[in-house]
Amino acid sequence: MHYYLHIPFCVSRCHYCDFFSTTLLERREEYVDALLHEINMRRDGEASTIYFGGGTPSVLPPDAVKRLLEALPLPDDSTPTEITIEANPGDLSIDKLSALRQTGINRLSIGIQSFQDHLLQRIGRRHDSEGAVRAVREAQEAGFGNISIDLIYGLPGQTIPMWEEDIETALRLNVQHISCYCLSYEQGTKLTRQLERGEVREQDEDTLNRMYDLLCDKLEQAGYEHYEVSNFAMPGFRSRHNSSYWRDKSYIGLGAGAHSYDARQGTRSWNVSNLEGYIASISKGIRPCEQEKLTDEQYRMERIMLGLRTSEGIEKSLITASAALRRHLAHGLLRDTGTRYVVTREGIRLLNRIVEDFT
Repeated sequence: MHYYLHIPFCVSRCHYCDFFSTTLLERREEYVDALLHEINMRRDGEASTIYFGGGTPSVLPPDAVKRLLEALPLPDDSTPTEITIEANPGDLSIDKLSALRQTGINRLSIGIQSFQDHLLQRIGRRHDSEGAVRAVREAQEAGFGNISIDLIYGLPGQTIPMWEEDIETALRLNVQHISCYCLSYEQGTKLTRQLERGEVREQDEDTLNRMYDLLCDKLEQAGYEHYEVSNFAMPGFRSRHNSSYWRDKSYIGLGAGAHSYDARQGTRSWNVSNLEGYIASISKGIRPCEQEKLTDEQYRMERIMLGLRTSEGIEKSLITASAALRRHLAHGLLRDTGTRYVVTREGIRLLNRIVEDFT
């Protein structure tokens, strides 16, 4: 089983983020207690992977992380469970990194986003470029051999030379995994309000395509496998946890706002995105959630949408012969491997349109 633990606490909110989060750090301890209760309520099979996401999980003290890991059903065999924690560079020191290693964390996902200080300030990040590089170096010094970093392209004011410099800096760090996301303006975020007021400008499509091509070319030349639209890994270092989402595996989401999926029953559920409501309900032994049963068509649509994002593609049986399919193959947007359809790089640019044609 794959376990996700949502840690919603942040010191401050980034201007682009619409994930459920709170700055009420003083409530961390009672939230961890509630998480422990939910773990005891919902344990279901040994953990293949564990992922601490957020929010900013690195604001938790290592002893809290240790308590949570000790409550989860770790296997007794020799295959190590992939245990990831997302981290902000500003929360990391050599002492904290060493303490996290001792808890059992064996994979770090560090949210860097950019190595340009003025861009970091523009999107509300609380670290600078020097701190980001130092965090990675100290993580390596502390013994982490599986490190992922996040970068964002399409930031307001970001030029192609700036983006190229960020990629080059990332490559010099010799990390095992790099996730790169195109900035999206989500409703209700500070950055979207700035866009609506004309204080920032959205990047044009041609610039975004050039940034993506530059990213793919440089990382593939450096030996990274491009295994999902936004994810690149050195051989043997693909994210096992995130891959479970794309491969139709069951996962249990723990914490306020966390989502779960039961592949056996075809059901999806999600906890309430409210700190007070979550803690109050869990304390009474009640999981505060909603649930839905996927129809056959919803299931097919999700398999297409998620599968086409990966380098493995989808089984051909998910798509019936159509003019749209023939057109996408003829235009080089899809590749027929014999048993599966895989989106080409050119197709990735039009992925939403392709998915719509099949769903």
